[in-house]
Order: sequence, then structure tokens, then C-alpha cells
Amino acid sequence: MHSPSAIFNTFRYAACALVLAAATTATAQSPAVSLSNDPQIPIPTDAGFGPLENAQPRLPVAEILSRMAEKESEFRKALNNYTYRRSVKIQTLSRGKVDGEYSQVDDITFDANGKRFEHTVFAPASSLERLILTPEDFDDIRQRIPFVLTTEEIGLYNASFVGQQKVDDLTCYVFDVAPKQMQKGKRYLKARIWVDAQDMQIVITAGKNIPDDVRSGHENLSPPFVTYREQIDGHYWFPVYTRADAVLHFTGGSGYMGEDVHTRQIIKYSDYKRFRSTSRILTDQELIEEEKKPTTKTPK
Repeated sequence: MHSPSAIFNTFRYAACALVLAAATTATAQSPAVSLSNDPQIPIPTDAGFGPLENAQPRLPVAEILSRMAEKESEFRKALNNYTYRRSVKIQTLSRGKVDGEYSQVDDITFDANGKRFEHTVFAPASSLERLILTPEDFDDIRQRIPFVLTTEEIGLYNASFVGQQKVDDLTCYVFDVAPKQMQKGKRYLKARIWVDAQDMQIVITAGKNIPDDVRSGHENLSPPFVTYREQIDGHYWFPVYTRADAVLHFTGGSGYMGEDVHTRQIIKYSDYKRFRSTSRILTDQELIEEEKKPTTKTPK
């Protein structure tokens, strides 16, 4: 997402890049991570959140993280077998009133051959004037906002157990996570995550994509966000709602004046349905029998 005050510079606004992992086997030896007083992390204070308790979990922390990563790996595979609707709304605000908006609704589905694709069902003309969306923004929305923490990614991050907290009727283990180290050109996430103590799956993520590019005229800024999940089909916790609300401080450059842009982003996921293909897998014997069947020629 560009600021028009520096439109001739090359940079992007990483809307909600969602790549998160945490350390399991080295948790006890890893540096402590604390985001309690980090102004960049929007710790939720909704009515459904109970007090944060310092009680230790009934399982070793490393085992909790390991089980969670396994469940997240299962979740990622499961999500690839579901159709759903994704609604995106990005707004800029001035003095509390919306002065620009981008909106789009897509159905993520499959074609007759089982290939995944997106079908846009609603896309009015954008009225954004103080921010310009880039291809990278749309890639973030498609690929990284459906936040997943898997066994392949867990070793990239340090994780600190914060405590236990009730969220509505759920008892959750709470962790703060941050990257062990950052490689140039790669995006990471520092976040607080809530893990359902029964299903061992992430149900809430409050985080910030890092690093931001703060060079004058080359800002690559991302707002803090909160993502909520909901249990689908009584098994997996799928993302249903993401909200980001922040003031992005563009400094300008190359003769341009800086600007503070209040932006709000809301992404909703709905209508999850498991995709069922009409095709079937044949055994070797069934394949042989199919090949023996006589073919019917079309009469001329």
C-alpha cells in the first residue's frame, strides 16, 4: 500500500502478513519474550476475556507448543479442502470519518477439475486517495492473513509462556512469540497468541508484522492486528475475522511532505464448506478392470 506523497518511490504496505512460528525443544533455553507493554501489540480487552492468570499449565510448555504445531499443520491441509467467502474492506479515516474505502468480496472455490481459484463477486470502484494498494498487499491478503503456525515454522521463533486466560467458555494457554533472528528481505511476526487448552489450536492472534521499512520516502508500514478464529465442523478453528486499526506515519521524501494516515482494515471469512470431488482413486486391480472394459464408439 502506497502513500501518494511518495508515489514515485518503490515500497509496499504489508497489510497483514501472517507467518508465525514458535520454538518447542529450546523453549526453556530461549530468551524470554514479553509483549505485555509493547505499544505495537493490540492486546484484546473484549468483555469475553477473563483475567490473565500466572498458573502453570498441566503439560510441559514444549509439549504444548509441539502439539499445537501438529494441529496447525493439520489445519493448513484442511483449509486447502474448504471453499469459503472472503470479504475485504480497507478504509482511511479523517477526524473519525471515513474518507476513502476499498472493498472486495471473493469466493474461494474449486473448478470442475478440483483446481482452486478465486471468483470476485463484488468489487466497487475504490475511493482511496491517501493510500494506494499494491500487488504485494493482495498477495498478503490471499496468502498470509489466514494465519497458521506449523511444525515446519515453529523453530524460527522464541516463545514465552505468559499464563492462562479464559476467553468466553475456552481455557487458553497464552504465549508471546518473536523471531529468533531476522534475515534480510523476509517478513516476520511478533505476537501474542491464545491456544485452546483442549483442542491445542490457536484461536486468537494479536500481532504486528516486522520489520517496517522506515526510510524516508520508502516506508513499508504494517498496522497491528487481531485475528479471531471459530470452530468449523466441530473440529478445526478457522479464521473468521481480522481487524487492524492504526495511524501509519509516512514521513514522505524527495520533496514530499509526510502524512499520518489513519487506516482501518477488516477481513471476514464466512460460508466455509468442505469441498467434495466426484472423482475417486482406483486400486491397481480396479484400474486393470477399467482398461479391460470395451469402449463404445460414436456412430458416424
